[in-house]
Amino acid sequence: MHTYQHNIKSCFFLPFLKFFISFRFFTIPTTMENMDLESKSVNTNFALPVDSEHKATEFRIYSVSSPHMRSFHLSWISFFSCFVSTFAAPPLLPIIRDNLDLTSTDIGNAGIAAVSGAVFARIAMGTACDLFGPRLASSALILITAPAVFLTSITNSALSFLLVRFFTGFSLATFVSTQFWMSSMFSANVVGTANGIAGGWGNLGGGATQLIMPLVFSLIHKIGANQFTAWRIAFFIPALFQALTAYAVFFLGQDMPDGDYAKLHKSGEKHKDNMRDVLYHAVTNYRGWILALTYGYCFGVELTVDNIIAQYFFDRFNVNLHTAGIIAASFGLANLFSRPGGGMLSDIMAKRFGMRGRLWVLWIVQTIGGLLCVLLGKVESLSGSIAVMLVFSVFCQAACGLTFGVVPFVSRRSLGIISGMTGGGGNVGAVLTQVIFFRGSKYSTETGITYMGIMIICCTIPILFIYFPQWGGMFYGPSSKGLTEEDYYMKEWNLKEKENGFHQASMKFAGNSRSERGKKVESAPTPIDGTPNI
Repeated sequence: MHTYQHNIKSCFFLPFLKFFISFRFFTIPTTMENMDLESKSVNTNFALPVDSEHKATEFRIYSVSSPHMRSFHLSWISFFSCFVSTFAAPPLLPIIRDNLDLTSTDIGNAGIAAVSGAVFARIAMGTACDLFGPRLASSALILITAPAVFLTSITNSALSFLLVRFFTGFSLATFVSTQFWMSSMFSANVVGTANGIAGGWGNLGGGATQLIMPLVFSLIHKIGANQFTAWRIAFFIPALFQALTAYAVFFLGQDMPDGDYAKLHKSGEKHKDNMRDVLYHAVTNYRGWILALTYGYCFGVELTVDNIIAQYFFDRFNVNLHTAGIIAASFGLANLFSRPGGGMLSDIMAKRFGMRGRLWVLWIVQTIGGLLCVLLGKVESLSGSIAVMLVFSVFCQAACGLTFGVVPFVSRRSLGIISGMTGGGGNVGAVLTQVIFFRGSKYSTETGITYMGIMIICCTIPILFIYFPQWGGMFYGPSSKGLTEEDYYMKEWNLKEKENGFHQASMKFAGNSRSERGKKVESAPTPIDGTPNI
């Protein structure tokens, strides 16, 4: 345990230094007593032990072995770059505001625009991942949105500033490809950890940019540029970084453990799915809609805070720009451990209590986050506000990791769109929250923060209604009808598709997901012959 804790504290910078060297000191335990023996098969062609789908059953943070750990590092670094770009403007707003003569309404509208563009982009990204694979979908979006970051340097009005923030915000849809990619590479027993760390380290960009942009601005200003020129030049840094990560994902990444989508489709190893069917099975699964709502008030709140927090401390407590940036950065930088911690906690609870444990801990953590948000709006001292904000950030971001500990099990066939719906829900929550509480002068910022906390508590309640017939829900055990994992996932395929063998990947996933029964929770029996009772 001591080694585990030490590695968690030191793992943020080491992947950069060791990107081309594989280390294997950090391993997430993978023993799964209730998994079929065939699910534990190890393929010697992979550096990590894998299950029957060739998904890794271990998570080795210092490794960059292909394809599993290389995909992990490419996904979080590229997502990190998109977060840096999208939230590069807020820490420099006091300067940009004076240069472009922006009003508080202009600033609020630009903040809303930055997160609203990704609402539909995330859903579209989920569809693209299902049909074309995460590598191509992710690299294409990152490269397409990079010019908007470059163009920020020539904005000269409130409208042009709003537009560049809007189009830059589309890049946040790479979150969906990140989560899809991890769910495609890692088995059920470590998927929460992989999703949590990849998403959390990517979200670190929202905190890192609060430090990076003021620092870059100061350096350029000291070299000799006036402040209205310095902030414009500073935007070339995140723009270049984002463009480079797009090429890295495209040339170094791989969609699935067995190869890219195009290769697998051509060889017949992977069925080329029908978009209509994939979409149908996503939108008719109510669990995806509930998770989209609840994610709107953990990740959506995180996006909102990234947009308002620096200016909040600058205006309310009269701190200077650099200090406000450091305080704001501390909120986002908590993603170094908080969101990954949420993913790990989800896997730990699942190992003992199954899916029911994942749901309970998600509801508890997010509700506590809502209470802390209410308190943040009530605290009137600088030190008190910083302390409450830091604790709030941990619970808010851990809830994000916990959410995507559940998402991979909602649907096997429509995983991409379910991930997109959930991710899009995060942006919808951010948009609604900013429109209602932080646009214009109807509410003071501190009052808006308090009301936002109440919204978190209320919108977390629907988690109580999520129920999986094979595993149960928060208050009820599995169905008395004896439905199995195979029964649940086979419902997404019709008889003709089964006759053609298109459902085989779902069958393998069903077998590997039996770990969600847990040790302490009674679950559906496994059919003797391993086939669903349909």
